Amino acid sequence: MNAVAVNVNPLDLPSGQALTMPIEQDELQERRNDFDVTNTVQVSSAPKVRAAVADLFGAMYPNHSFDSLWLAFNDFERVFSGRDPNYHSVDTTYHDMQHTLDMTLALARLIVGHEMSVEAGDRLGVDRAELALVSALFHDVGYLRHRDVDAGAVNGAVFTRVHVSRSGRYLENYLPRIGLEQFVPVISRIVHFTGYELNIDQIELDEPKDSVVGHLLGTADLVAQLADRCYLEKCRDRLYPEFVLGGVAMEDRPEGKVLYRSATDLLGKTLGFYQNGARLRLENNFNRVYRYLEAFFEGGHSPYVRFIRKNLTFLNSVIQHGDWERLRRHPPCVMPDPQGEAHLIELALQRVRDWSSRREAEIPAPLAAARN
Repeated sequence: MNAVAVNVNPLDLPSGQALTMPIEQDELQERRNDFDVTNTVQVSSAPKVRAAVADLFGAMYPNHSFDSLWLAFNDFERVFSGRDPNYHSVDTTYHDMQHTLDMTLALARLIVGHEMSVEAGDRLGVDRAELALVSALFHDVGYLRHRDVDAGAVNGAVFTRVHVSRSGRYLENYLPRIGLEQFVPVISRIVHFTGYELNIDQIELDEPKDSVVGHLLGTADLVAQLADRCYLEKCRDRLYPEFVLGGVAMEDRPEGKVLYRSATDLLGKTLGFYQNGARLRLENNFNRVYRYLEAFFEGGHSPYVRFIRKNLTFLNSVIQHGDWERLRRHPPCVMPDPQGEAHLIELALQRVRDWSSRREAEIPAPLAAARN
């Protein structure tokens, strides 16, 4: 791995109101909304991401076939686009197909950086590299609605709190179809490194390399989101409605607490989420494997970290000035239903109205009148 100063942490944000930029603004502004951090791979296109991952896989494991992963990419596109007879197409607008493809590309780069950096005996090897990439492609499949089992669900976002467990069960059934049945006993635990249903420190895996797969997987999931060119707009316009439907913004019980009162409230708390949540995961829970990106990219500088700092720097400025109108990008929503974003917002609004009505109904009449 490229050497870095031990007293410099690339994930640290400068303290105070003025967060400094790590590179020139112009260099970052050229990136297109649905392209990766290098502005060379269109992450809204499954075939283009598949081609990029195939190149990386072939360079790292030249004596091994890409056939299993080609099939996994094909199955991902088929299932998420609604061409599988058992599942509706993806209808979560934040956790759309682009997010999964962006994350999978980031993971492929992390794997290459890892394999380049560690001793031969510590390398993942081709089977675990395949396991990691397949896990990335289906880590959010738990958001998809089964046509029979989930007939009563209005949108996949209702599974927000349990989607990782659902993804694990799907992968347990899927891995044998592509020759990775040896990982069935551990896959449901590995995929939990991408979520919040379990305490990561309590995920036990007997094989250290399986833990490394989990660390790489969880890291790719986080850095791809945080470095997305439209991360802030997606949090406001897409993640917040998902959180409303999923019972995260407000608990299902009318007397339950409200964590995020609005989309801007969610954004206002995003810096805290980064400093007290995401950053600690990347540094501690995931054992700093994000640094393998420095081995992958020339010069030892990760564009993922650069864009993370750019996004959070800009968010800090927006918060300080209260100028939310500066968030005006309109990224593509990579899902089959062209009206999916509007439909999700309407469902979220209806849930807020229903939740508010139930809450008012449980307040004694004099108190309700006093509030009005």
